[in-house]
Amino acid sequence: MNVAIETSTLTRDFGKFRAVNELNLHVESGRFYGFLGPNGAGKSTTIKMLTGLLAPTSGAMRILGEDTGDPRRALEVKRRIGVVPENLALFDNLTAREFLTFIGRMYLLPRDTVRERCTELLTMMDLAHEEKKLTLEFSHGMKKKLALAAALIPNPDLLFLDEPFEGVDAVASRCCATRSSNVSAAARRFSSPRTCWKSLRKLCFGRRHHRAGKARPPRHNGGAAPGRFARR
Repeated sequence: MNVAIETSTLTRDFGKFRAVNELNLHVESGRFYGFLGPNGAGKSTTIKMLTGLLAPTSGAMRILGEDTGDPRRALEVKRRIGVVPENLALFDNLTAREFLTFIGRMYLLPRDTVRERCTELLTMMDLAHEEKKLTLEFSHGMKKKLALAAALIPNPDLLFLDEPFEGVDAVASRCCATRSSNVSAAARRFSSPRTCWKSLRKLCFGRRHHRAGKARPPRHNGGAAPGRFARR
């Protein structure tokens, strides 16, 4: 099976503080994969490195088989991934359709494709009746669904989700989980409190527990005992 994410001794320092310490990951395509841990454990820093938002201090990584150390290959990788960040970063003065259209054009998709994908995803996320409303007026759950729709616009091979169920009602959570499962080859990242553990365990084939920049060996579903927050 193809490997979606592979890292070797991935490390990130901020001055004298080590946020991520020699992380080794091997995530196969078509898997849900979750990161779990307390605040400050290095989860968001890891995701920022994997998505190209932050350069590692040392170590190497391959995303969808491409060496992201090569700027040209890293750019190609970005065309094939979707990201729902912790801070949703929507444009308040755009409508839902305008925002999705903007994202589609940023991916250099043909205009007809963008138009079709916008209609499809707005309907999928139950936002079609709100498409002319400014995102400033959206509830948190509606914003989360719009951000997921934006991540799905390019039909990505790899999807990163940060806190996908935080502040979202049960119906929206089910929608996010169902729609995410339709991505053809993906590894997902969830940084969830204990209240979301049940959702995490159901969705993720593998999960990694982080603490103080370090990660325990991966756990896998399928008879595995329930995981816990990694503690010293």
